[in-house]
Amino acid sequence: MKRRWDTRVMMEIAVAAALALILGMLRLYRMPYGGSITLEMVPILVVSLRHGPKSGAWSGLILGLLKLLLDAYIIHPVQLVMDYPLPYAVLGIAGFFAHQPLTGVIMASIARYVVHVLAGVIFWGSYAPSGTSPWVYSLSYNASYLIPNAILAAVVIMLLMKTPLIKPEGRKNGDRLV
Repeated sequence: MKRRWDTRVMMEIAVAAALALILGMLRLYRMPYGGSITLEMVPILVVSLRHGPKSGAWSGLILGLLKLLLDAYIIHPVQLVMDYPLPYAVLGIAGFFAHQPLTGVIMASIARYVVHVLAGVIFWGSYAPSGTSPWVYSLSYNASYLIPNAILAAVVIMLLMKTPLIKPEGRKNGDRLV
């Protein structure tokens, strides 16, 4: 079942990106070389679960572009994409699991983790302590803040599942909006 975006869905995408940006500024913990423990993934995941992966990806992309404009550290054009818009856009993957929101949160978090790890190996591997593989460094550094983010997002999404906010609109009997 295909559905065009109406004005309300576009507004939800934009509001979710703005709310995620604000939640990203309210850091519970900030890592020394980038990355923070925040609730910024939650609004993007909500849009993904409500309206599908395409809407979630757009909302995440907008968030990444806003972060790029407001607080970027850029060393290479590809790094710009891998550290800002792409890891938030992949959160749209949660929309493929709208009827299993917790699975959606886990899969989206893993996708974001993979993007950050690859960026870490490619662009930030030189920051690894002497004798430490860039892969080990990137895997552990990114896990140190993305795992808590995923847990926080999962807890909040589980709480929101008890409200009408997470109920995917327009979906009956397993229909998918993509």
